[in-house]
Amino acid sequence: MLRRLYDLAYLFKEYLVVMLLLSISIALLTLNDNPQIRTIRSLAIVSVGLLQDAVGIVPNYFDLRRENRILRELNLTLADEVSRLREAKLENMRLHQLLQLQQRAGTTYVTANVIGKNLQLLRNTVTLDAGENNGIRADMPVVTESGLAGRVIAASSQYAVAQILFNKDLRVSAKVQRSRVDGIVTWEGGSALNLNNVAKALDVQVGDVIITSEYSSVFPPGIRIGVVAATHPLEGSLFQAIEVTPSVDFTRMEEVFVITAVPDSTRIALEHRAP
Repeated sequence: MLRRLYDLAYLFKEYLVVMLLLSISIALLTLNDNPQIRTIRSLAIVSVGLLQDAVGIVPNYFDLRRENRILRELNLTLADEVSRLREAKLENMRLHQLLQLQQRAGTTYVTANVIGKNLQLLRNTVTLDAGENNGIRADMPVVTESGLAGRVIAASSQYAVAQILFNKDLRVSAKVQRSRVDGIVTWEGGSALNLNNVAKALDVQVGDVIITSEYSSVFPPGIRIGVVAATHPLEGSLFQAIEVTPSVDFTRMEEVFVITAVPDSTRIALEHRAP
């Protein structure tokens, strides 16, 4: 064992001698109170401090990168939560408006969500996630909190398809709320509806509200349809052209109410028999 230690010491004798001399030098510098030695000692302490500060930047840099990554992840999580809360707030506002409509009208409704839209053709329709199992039948009106949206044209056990006002096959008996002038609301393409069969002499003005009339066997009276956007006389005709901006924004329609009123079959049969 001693022989092995001696061999190691002999092998590294130069390093051992240097370390011994350094230790003696440091001890002498520490014990010596000479002014020059004190100056050297102060400079050495300052140099060591500066070196420690420079070396300390490296771990601080990696710590800052880690903290920055954590903050970015937290910011992303908070942004996602804010987005979900905003969507929940908007949904709550829409449902609250629909509930107010139901309470105000005093009519039986079935709530449905729009799960499909066909808004590119002349026969625009929407698909609802409620059907015959919920009491929905063909010819039942479809409304939103903003007004009339359309009517159901087909229903299965769980789903229903409804025409919207932007459908050339849908006609609604309507009237001007202010002047009580009657007409028929249709759609002939474009972004506006048309109020037809209104004579030039009748009182219709821009800004008038158009509502459903009591002459329809499908739509209950008093449902808002839209607002008159423009009027002008038709050349060579006794009638005037009236453009109506619909109250419902069909591109943003998500929830609807189906009015579960069944048309009076006796009235319909009598009107069909009349000459």
